Amino acid sequence: MILDIVNKGGVRIITFNRPKVFNSFNQSMAMALQQELDACAVDDSVRCVVLTGAGKAFCAGQDLAEATDPNGPELQSIVAKHYNPIIEKIRNLEKPVIAAVNGVAAGAGANIALACDIVFANENASFIQAFSKIGLIPDSGGTFFLPRLIGAQKAMALMMTGDKVNAQEAEELNMIYKVLKDENFEDEVNAFAAKLAIMPTRGLGLTKKAINQSFTNNLTEQLAVEEALQTEAGKTHDFKEGTSAFLEKRKPEFTGK
Repeated sequence: MILDIVNKGGVRIITFNRPKVFNSFNQSMAMALQQELDACAVDDSVRCVVLTGAGKAFCAGQDLAEATDPNGPELQSIVAKHYNPIIEKIRNLEKPVIAAVNGVAAGAGANIALACDIVFANENASFIQAFSKIGLIPDSGGTFFLPRLIGAQKAMALMMTGDKVNAQEAEELNMIYKVLKDENFEDEVNAFAAKLAIMPTRGLGLTKKAINQSFTNNLTEQLAVEEALQTEAGKTHDFKEGTSAFLEKRKPEFTGK
């Protein structure tokens, strides 16, 4: 299978499964990921999504054998039909999306990780804006997310040089949330995802929606967004459950609705 899908409680783990080519994307894998993200959006049993890679890599970006094949999709089509929809679906999915970067994340692979809500990396992981090495520009949202995470100067330098950033450096730059030890990596990511999966999913999704809108809003506009989304959150079952549990001094049992 080009994607390996595992459900653990309310967590859906999607594993890029082309380890022989470091999980680089071809058309089939890109379309399969789009379909799986769409499925996660409408499946109420899925309350958190984890993206990770099989073998030693998270994702090495685009499969260049496909990109240079005269009979394959053109570069414009690859960006427009493969990667842009993936980034949009990750950001618009009103559920937490975690990137568990288990090895190299290069090119589009790095930027798909950075488009996720929370990024964990193991000690052997690295992030490479590899596009300049072949005369291209960063795509898959890289020019949007990376400068916002680490600042324009550092983002520009990494994009122009294509230098490798190891996991510890990525955490220090605020590119990612946290580095985890290799031996505990999978268990700690799964525990974090499981924690999110029993939280008020609608509230988490609305939080994500608010952050998305903050990228382009001024303060007044963002305050209006917060007002509207807070009103929406206040109508959820989980708000009623959360407040009742607090007043009754018990642990809440959220349903994600």
